[in-house]
Amino acid sequence: MSKGILIIIGGAEDKSGESVILKQAPQLMGRDGILTILTTATEHPREVGEDYFKVFKRLGVANIQVLNINTRDDADNAENCERLRSSACIFMTGGDQLRITSILGGSRAYHEIKSVYANGGIIMGTSAGASVMSSTMVVQGNDNEPARKCTLKMAPGLDLFSGVIIDQHFDQRGRFGRLLCGVAENPGIIGIGIDENTAIKLMPDNHFEVLGSNAVTIIDGQTIQSSNVSELAPNDILAITNVTVHTLPAGYGFNMNNRKVLRLKD
Repeated sequence: MSKGILIIIGGAEDKSGESVILKQAPQLMGRDGILTILTTATEHPREVGEDYFKVFKRLGVANIQVLNINTRDDADNAENCERLRSSACIFMTGGDQLRITSILGGSRAYHEIKSVYANGGIIMGTSAGASVMSSTMVVQGNDNEPARKCTLKMAPGLDLFSGVIIDQHFDQRGRFGRLLCGVAENPGIIGIGIDENTAIKLMPDNHFEVLGSNAVTIIDGQTIQSSNVSELAPNDILAITNVTVHTLPAGYGFNMNNRKVLRLKD
């Protein structure tokens, strides 16, 4: 079974200028494909849906549908599932990532999203829609704080991108400490912090490219020699040694298979 492409956006992406990130949709999906804007994350689906509808229409997407799955019943509705099944690209808006997982998790709609991706489709998500891509997602944590055991709360995500934790609005909200704590708790995973107006484009061969105007921070825990994370009281400061950190702007990428940075051709 083939895999599609994930476009994982750190939030606050450019909607009115060149829109380098959102322009990936028309570039990848072809002229006849259907783009579905999924507004489950937000409590203002009409306004958010209309906003993105106008943006993607301006960027040349011909076939756009806005789908508000707002309840578990909606997520098992046959018509809604058929609309997801027909999509070449599914775009998940920002909002609250727990709304996405608690409404979609284990539902027919969830399995349709997974099937679209597994069969070569494109899944895009911004902010909360980015966090849910991983198998374990960040739900809550303190911004602009040192790494402490209590700064990070996690929950199961949609499991489209395994072996990672994704954090968004990363540098702008000072989230390095909380992502570092997440990697310390499970050094086998890779922490990926995505800045605003920045995205990663994960290809079927499991490498990703950085898009946008800021940077992606990668925290690789495989090299950690020691940490005190298991011994911490909730407000204690994390001690960690020999962790590997990369900061990558556009023009760079990362191979998830061998954990190596890629310098892409201009």
